[in-house]
Amino acid sequence: MKYVGLQSQIWKNNTRSVLLLIMFPVILYALTWLFFFIISLQKESQMTIADVNNSFLRVFPFITAGVIIWFIVAYFSHSAMIRAATGSKPLERKENKRVYNLVENLCIAVGMKMPAVNIIEDDSLNAFASGIDDRTYTISLSRGIINKLTDEELEAVIAHELTHIRNRDVRLLIISIVFVGIFAFIAEAIFRSLRYSSIGSRGGKKGGGAGIAILVALVLAIIGYFIAMLIRFAISRKREYLADAGAAELTKRPLALASALRKVSQDPTIEAVKRADVAQMFIENPQLGLKKEHASPFASLFATHPPIEKRIAILEQF
Repeated sequence: MKYVGLQSQIWKNNTRSVLLLIMFPVILYALTWLFFFIISLQKESQMTIADVNNSFLRVFPFITAGVIIWFIVAYFSHSAMIRAATGSKPLERKENKRVYNLVENLCIAVGMKMPAVNIIEDDSLNAFASGIDDRTYTISLSRGIINKLTDEELEAVIAHELTHIRNRDVRLLIISIVFVGIFAFIAEAIFRSLRYSSIGSRGGKKGGGAGIAILVALVLAIIGYFIAMLIRFAISRKREYLADAGAAELTKRPLALASALRKVSQDPTIEAVKRADVAQMFIENPQLGLKKEHASPFASLFATHPPIEKRIAILEQF
């Protein structure tokens, strides 16, 4: 596997980040307009296309404000939310000088600022990188991966996570997670409204009309969520191959990473990780346990990681 140049990959991921920042609100706007359009098609509706456009323009500022507020909150609190979702905590230098020496040496070799180092108190083997900028970049390692890997294997895993940071993968992924969260929140809110509307609709025609409108909104929100999920999964799968290649180039020991991945595949489960969006940040999905993802083409659309066997095979060909 040929490694895509660092600057080229940084440029690509920065461009994708900008496109995602544009794409997700556009999808939300499009689905909102489509909602008013579908409502206008009902027999009892007197809405024209001009009315549809006017209705959309009235809610446009509120949608924009909601997206901006959601992103600002996520930007400033994502680190705390990720720590809570993974059970990670800061690892002090005095607690494990071995890990700090490995991280520092790799950072010096590539001339990058050292990220924070966290630990997850779990005997399973896994690791992930997170953060949006130098202030928040973090590498988190499980207790198991620290204790059960050799120095060369652990160095290769750390190099893999540092490559995610250098390539700006973590920033791109967090942005996609933020916007997927918007659609998930909207779909859940509409679903709850539909339940209450179904109760109220028994009383008359007016309630039934409101129920139909909410049902249409729910379907559109689910479509938006589905599209956002597919985009997020595609981003996640590709970035793992590139980070593997970057780690091999950085350490000059691709077989060390292959050996580490083989050990990780035996026990990647992190008990604290319950959220699927957080799970895709790890070097291997921490929710899989010993289960393997189905190899069918349809199932692969929803895979958060490429098959680890393929990653190992590629590394062994370096």
